[in-house]
Amino acid sequence: MKIQLAFLPLLLLCLIKNVGYAQNIVSYSVPKELYYAAHNDDFTVRVRSIGGKWQDLYEYKVKVDADNVQEASMVNFDFSKPIELAITKNNGDIHSVKIRPLSHGIKSTLTDNTIHFVLNKPVNLSVEVNGDKLHNLHVFANPILENIPKATDKNVMYFGAGTHFPKDSTGKAFIIPSNTTVYIDGGAVLKGKLVCSKVENVKIYGRGIIDNPQRGIEIMHAKNIEVDGIVVRNPEHYTVYGGESQGIIIKNIKSFSHKGWGDGIDLMSCSNVLIDGVFLRTSDDCIAIYAHRWNFYGNVKNILVKNSTLWADIAHPTNIGLHGNAEKGWAGDTIENVTLRNIDILEHDEDDRNYQGCLSINASDNNLVRNLLYEDIRIEKFQEGQVFNLRVYFNEKYSAAAGRGIQHVKFKNITYQGRLDNPSLLQGFDATRKVEDIVFENVKINGKLISNPVAGNIVIGQHVKDVQFIKSEVKR
Repeated sequence: MKIQLAFLPLLLLCLIKNVGYAQNIVSYSVPKELYYAAHNDDFTVRVRSIGGKWQDLYEYKVKVDADNVQEASMVNFDFSKPIELAITKNNGDIHSVKIRPLSHGIKSTLTDNTIHFVLNKPVNLSVEVNGDKLHNLHVFANPILENIPKATDKNVMYFGAGTHFPKDSTGKAFIIPSNTTVYIDGGAVLKGKLVCSKVENVKIYGRGIIDNPQRGIEIMHAKNIEVDGIVVRNPEHYTVYGGESQGIIIKNIKSFSHKGWGDGIDLMSCSNVLIDGVFLRTSDDCIAIYAHRWNFYGNVKNILVKNSTLWADIAHPTNIGLHGNAEKGWAGDTIENVTLRNIDILEHDEDDRNYQGCLSINASDNNLVRNLLYEDIRIEKFQEGQVFNLRVYFNEKYSAAAGRGIQHVKFKNITYQGRLDNPSLLQGFDATRKVEDIVFENVKINGKLISNPVAGNIVIGQHVKDVQFIKSEVKR
């Protein structure tokens, strides 16, 4: 959306309202006080129903990559039938285009410095011009929302179009009570975190933005909490901070971070969790699953992560097991029954060998990690790191002891396309704290099926037992 000064009065009038020019497409307003500050003019983005009238989308500015903070772009809209996008680069010529995740197979055409492509279903994408991943365009094409509540409905906390500030004593948090539906309109921008503490039966959904909060959403000592569809734009730290909670559902959220400890979704001593269809671009771990930390205690079980896209500008796309309870002689916690399925990993860039691994299990702090399945995971070329990292070890910075072990882990239908500068690693701690029963099934590196550790550039260290490399039929 190129800003033209002559049309600003009319433009600002339109921006005050929600925009839905076509029944098939729903786009959203931007609070007028944020319009200039939040806009990125790198691209002009338009959308239309096939053969219909073009409408402009607002291109949000998002900050990415703590190593070298840059400003990328984002558009966010809903649709129900096939649409066409037109993306014009406003500064410089387009020589090449890549639309990721590559697994979606989206083809584009280029005419007059404008990229055109068609979407038939909701999807979260990165459009990269001339190989530039730091100034790219993120396209969040959502399904159209249904069952939108009214502001006057009972037990509804309604955030309509506009900017909203917390009224709590700190001025930083919106406190959510039990049995509440929180609706955040696509034209709403919240300047504070959402806190679900010692509550139950809360649903938070919409297309709005939580903008530069301390954290995005805190779920602490809570039960039956659902979060769906919102965007968290550059929090100071975590996007979702979960502790000692049960029955969490996180769907279709999108997030960007650019500061240290800017994790995406961190869950500590949480169980019975579904994470589905998220897009996380973070400057620390995208998804981390831990046991005890801080004021959160207890084992972890039944976590499912699926249909998601993870982009770690720093640290791990996925990280399991580091924190637990080895303090004061405690025997430790167990993290078990974790599945990650149908995941695209777009980046992993970490120069510290202690924190490498796209698929990382680091059992420390007397944790036992067992019964994990990684299935149908596609890892695209990354800058620096490892594909697999499974270790039972003593992390002196964060832990009080080594882990108790890693047991029964399967990697099935995993692909990686890229260099293998740093070997993957499987390493136990001692004869009683081992890595054992690890299966690599249909794992391919650069298109080649891996039948042994050497072929996959995988180092099998000490205190590792029963590692298998197998091939099975892939269902079509």
